[in-house]
Amino acid sequence: MNTKITEKISWVGFIDWDIRDFHGYETRRGATYNSYLVRDEKVAVIDSVKRPFAEKLLENITELVPPEKVDYVVCNHAEFDHASSIPVLMERLPNAVLVCNAKCQKTLSSYFDTSTWRWKIVGNGETLSLGGTTLKFLLTPMVHWPESMMTYVPEEKLLFSMDAFGQHLASSERFDDELPLGEIMEEAETYYANIVMPYGPQVLQTLEAAKTLDIRMFCTSHGVIWRKNLSVILEAYTRWASRKVEPKVLILLDTMWDSTHRMADAIYSGVLDVPGVSAKILNVRRTSLTDIATESLEAACCAMGSSTLNGLPMPMMSAAMTYLQGLRAPIKYALSFGSYGWGRGATEEISAWFEKAKWTPACEAVKCMYLPDADVLAKCREAGRVLAEKAKECGE
Repeated sequence: MNTKITEKISWVGFIDWDIRDFHGYETRRGATYNSYLVRDEKVAVIDSVKRPFAEKLLENITELVPPEKVDYVVCNHAEFDHASSIPVLMERLPNAVLVCNAKCQKTLSSYFDTSTWRWKIVGNGETLSLGGTTLKFLLTPMVHWPESMMTYVPEEKLLFSMDAFGQHLASSERFDDELPLGEIMEEAETYYANIVMPYGPQVLQTLEAAKTLDIRMFCTSHGVIWRKNLSVILEAYTRWASRKVEPKVLILLDTMWDSTHRMADAIYSGVLDVPGVSAKILNVRRTSLTDIATESLEAACCAMGSSTLNGLPMPMMSAAMTYLQGLRAPIKYALSFGSYGWGRGATEEISAWFEKAKWTPACEAVKCMYLPDADVLAKCREAGRVLAEKAKECGE
């Protein structure tokens, strides 16, 4: 299957309907690995697909051009979902030269035997002429790997945007105006939260650089191509990368015998006492890390509570803490809460972790031994009100 993007550019990638896990990120709607073929006097392949689907990529390419007619393979990003079929391409496209930046060459050579490859190493702003079509290379380090870059085609006003603006979304449709925008934006938000969130400053730099280009289409590495709603995804990326938050309190909990859940319910009630602030309770043992990260993307505050197990938080709460710390979730204020039995520990561990996450405690932690009594639940409700006030300040 080949899809025409413009008269000279076609999609030759692969739709992965079955994938449900992308290194820990739940891909409930599948994924695509977008590869593109640019045909002019010279021919270039832009990125490849995951190695299991290399033969399908080659089949798609050879439907349009003979293998010996491919002059260049451009690698914008060395991660395996983009690059692991490149060794196959370099073997089966006999005249192809691998085009990438110096960091990408080093990374690819760490993964593969590249001793027989021919290279063209490019720097930021360099161009490559295919005849009437120009490829201009834009280095975008840490969006989201050190060797990441994008490729711009000025004649088509088209940007091969690599992982930026992508979504894990399997679809026979290739463009954003062919599917419900809400569904696309839901997956774009999930993608940003779980892949790109730690790199907000670098994303903002890339967005500033993109303003100097005349762009009418984002050809992403995953999901649909943006040709109609560019302003929508650009506005969202600017908001997410700026770490702007909403008046929202996220309540994460894990509970052993329901005591911590009762405390969470009281905190929730306190949040709702403050008009204009929303709240959501997520049990971390029943909610994927993917969804926890997505919910944290625009939440101003977080209450994090766990029963104590062997002097520590429950295992899935510890996992959530680790995941959110690595993603640098933009939570501003936080609350630690929980119950314990004969030994304390969970609430103290969570409170100490806030410093690592750079979350400011909104008030003193709330904890109780065994069941929360009326006094403890009242403290929880008041803590919820305090969080809500903080969230309102941050989200205005």
